[in-house]
Amino acid sequence: MSERKIILKNEAQVAKMREAGRLVANAFLMLEEHVQPGVTTGELDRITEEYLRRHGARPSFKGYRGFTGTICVAVNDVIVHGIPGDDADDALQEGDIISIDIGAILDGWHGDATVTYAVGAVDSESRELMDVCSRSLDAGIERARAGRRLTDISAAIQDVVEDGGFNVVRDLFGHGLGRSLHEAPLVPHYGVPGRGPQLQPGMVITIEPMITAGRLETELLSDGWTIITRDGARSVQYEHTVAITSNGPAILTLP
Repeated sequence: MSERKIILKNEAQVAKMREAGRLVANAFLMLEEHVQPGVTTGELDRITEEYLRRHGARPSFKGYRGFTGTICVAVNDVIVHGIPGDDADDALQEGDIISIDIGAILDGWHGDATVTYAVGAVDSESRELMDVCSRSLDAGIERARAGRRLTDISAAIQDVVEDGGFNVVRDLFGHGLGRSLHEAPLVPHYGVPGRGPQLQPGMVITIEPMITAGRLETELLSDGWTIITRDGARSVQYEHTVAITSNGPAILTLP
């Protein structure tokens, strides 16, 4: 768990983050028609950057610690942080799955979310992997309530994923979000309930389970960014930015 100070947001600041989150969510809707066999991840990157800038935002990821893309792409066995490109290997194929992570800075505040798309017709296991991951995110958000502990979210996610016959990636986390892309606390997607900081109104976090159809071991590629499943199994991720409020969880990354 991160020991850095957790930054609480007031209602006006959460409203600003909702604007950034809404733009991210609308970018995903815009991308749906473009995620097709033959398109490269580099094309998707350029389309997304143009959309964000046209709406007055800047990409959160581009230039972050040297990252070159607007979006992070994760095709099939890639878990996170794949770099968009225009080589032949970067072209989507029928039956692929691709997780796209979009971050946007609007008026100084970040929005951050991830959606997994099926490229054409995909196999039944991939469909089930996507469904279980999406449902685990919903379960985690349901537990994101003032007065609970952080790992109540984590345990709810793990229960759904493992009941579905899959595994939660252990060494990648959600995080706090605000004027900085990464704030405290780190948000694990597995663990026993009742641990970690108590959730308070004004906390804003990303909940972003990454799950795999295979083993838990991961591998960092030589580009220093792309993390894959070591056994080549497919991986899926879904993510929302969520504010803790006195009235329950508020998803900030909705259209």
